[in-house]
Amino acid sequence: MEEQITLIQAFKQEFDLREEQVKQLQLSCFVEGIPIMDAFENIAITDENRILRVLSKHLGIPMLEREDYPEKPVLLEGVSMFFLRKHSVLPIHVESGRVRVVVSNPIDLGLLNILGGYFSGMDVDLVIGQREEIRTAIDRLYGTAAREAEAQSRDGLAINPDRFEEDLEHLKGLAQEAPIVRLVNVLISRALDMRASDIHFEPFEHAFQVRCRVDGVLFDLDQPQKGMQSAIVSRLKLMANLNIAERRLPQDGKIKLRFGNREVDIRVSTVPTIYGESVVLRLLSQEGVDYNLANLGMDKADLDYIGGLIERPYGMILVTGPTGSGKTTTLYGVLKRLNSVTRKILTVEDPVEYQINGINQIQIKPQIDLTFANTLRSLVRQDPDVLLIGEIRDKETADIAIESALTGHMVLSTLHTNDAPGAITRLRDIGIESFLMADSLLAVLAQRLIRLLCPYCKEEYDARDVDLNRLGEILPDLPPKLKLYNNKGCDRCGYTGYKGRQAIFEVLQISDDVRSAIVAGKDAGTISQTASRLGYRPLVHHGFRKVVDGVTTLSEVLRVTSLS
Repeated sequence: MEEQITLIQAFKQEFDLREEQVKQLQLSCFVEGIPIMDAFENIAITDENRILRVLSKHLGIPMLEREDYPEKPVLLEGVSMFFLRKHSVLPIHVESGRVRVVVSNPIDLGLLNILGGYFSGMDVDLVIGQREEIRTAIDRLYGTAAREAEAQSRDGLAINPDRFEEDLEHLKGLAQEAPIVRLVNVLISRALDMRASDIHFEPFEHAFQVRCRVDGVLFDLDQPQKGMQSAIVSRLKLMANLNIAERRLPQDGKIKLRFGNREVDIRVSTVPTIYGESVVLRLLSQEGVDYNLANLGMDKADLDYIGGLIERPYGMILVTGPTGSGKTTTLYGVLKRLNSVTRKILTVEDPVEYQINGINQIQIKPQIDLTFANTLRSLVRQDPDVLLIGEIRDKETADIAIESALTGHMVLSTLHTNDAPGAITRLRDIGIESFLMADSLLAVLAQRLIRLLCPYCKEEYDARDVDLNRLGEILPDLPPKLKLYNNKGCDRCGYTGYKGRQAIFEVLQISDDVRSAIVAGKDAGTISQTASRLGYRPLVHHGFRKVVDGVTTLSEVLRVTSLS
C-alpha cells in the first residue's frame, strides 16, 4: 500500500492534483481496477505521455520509443490478436528464452500474471508504451490488412499496370479495412497532439515516410512498411472523395473529421512522383488559431499605429513575406478588429482557409475563369467598405486593388517580397506607376514566424561575447551581463525546446518623405534609408529584441531572417 501511495503522490506532484482528484485516482486504480489511462480520463487528464513517463521513472521500467517497435512480428505461433488488442500488449523481442513485452498499464497485476502464463517457459521483461501506438503496431504486424499489403508488395500489384483494373477493387477494399483505417486515424490524431500544421506522406524507392510540420519545422512521425503505401494513400484519397483510380495527375480535396471534442478541417493534396503518390494533409483547426491582432507579437507602438491606420476610410495596407510566414493570420486579425455591422467586408482568397462570421468570403476557381482579377471587377460593384485580396500576383489584380484604394475602399493584400521596402520595387516591376503607389499605400508590413522557447524547460545562461557582438550590431546599449536562454527540450514540447510561434514585424510607414521617394522612383535601399530616419527598423531588430526579452533564441531569429 505504501508503494501505491508513493506512486499516487508522484502523480499528484506531476499534475498538481487536488485532494479529491487524488482520492478518485486511488479508488479507480487500486480498488476498482480501472486501467490507468481511463482513470486519468475520469479526472480530465489525457496527457498519456506524461502519465507513462511518471510510471517509467517510478517503477524503473523503460519507455519504448516509437521507432523501436519491430518491423516484423517476433512471435507468430499461438499469438492471439484479440488478446494483444484487448490488453494493449505486444511482444517486441525474443531471444534465449526471454521475451520483451510492451504494455500500457504496468500496474495491472492481473495482467502481469496473465502474461506470465501466456508466455509460459519464458522470462518476461516489460517496457512501457502508449496504447494507440501499441494497437497500431499490433494492427500493422498481425492484422489482415497488413498481411495483404505485404502480399500486394511482394506480388507487385501496386505498380503493375497490366493488373491495374483488377488491383483497383482490391485496393479499395484494403483501404477500408480496420487496421488501415486505424493507422491513418492514429497518424492524424498524433499529429494534432503535436500541434502539427501539415502531415506529409512521402514515397521513396525503399521506404514510405510520414513527417509532420510543427512550428514550421518538419519532424519524423512514422515510417509504415513500404508494402502499406498504396493502401494508406488510397485510404486518404477515399476520405477526401478523390478518384483512387487517377494516379497520374495531381488532385485536391477536403476531409472533415472529429477527434473527441476537436473538429478539424483537412485540405488534401496529392501529386504523382516516380515512386508513387505523395500526399500532404493541411490541418486546419479553427479553435487553434488566434485572430487577435494584439496577440500576434507586434510591438505596442506598431500595434497602435496599425490600429489607427485601419480605421481610415480608404487606402491600401500590404503584408509581405514568404509562404508560411503568417501573413493571412495577420490580415484576419485586422478583419476581426474591423468586423462590425456598420462595415461590408469582402475577401477573395485562394484558398479560403478559415471561415469568419459576418464576412463574405469568396474562393477563386481558375478552372472556371473565376480568377482574382475577374472576381474583383464584380466585387467593386458590391459596395464593400473593406476588401481583402489574398495575393497580388499580376498587374491586372494590382490595378484593381489600387483603383479600389483610391476610390473609397480599405484594401488589404499580400505580396511575396523579403522586406517591406521591397514591396515598392515589386509593384513597380509589375507595371504600377509610382505616383499611384504613393497615393494609395498607407503602410507595408513584413513578417516572419519565430518559434517560442518552451516555458517549462528553457535554460538560462550568461550571454557570450559572440552573442553580445551579434546583438550589438543591431541593438545599442546592451548590458554587459545579459541573460539569454537555450532551448533544452522536454516532453511537453516534444523535446524541441520550442512551443508555439509568434511573428516578428517590420512596419514601413508611408510618410511624406517616403511618399516623395516613391514618386521619385527611388530603389528599395534608398526608401529604407529614408524611412529609417523616421523610426523604421528591419525584421532582425524586432527579432533580436525578442531574444533579449527571453522569448526565443538567437539562432532561431537568424534562421528565419536568413542571416548567417
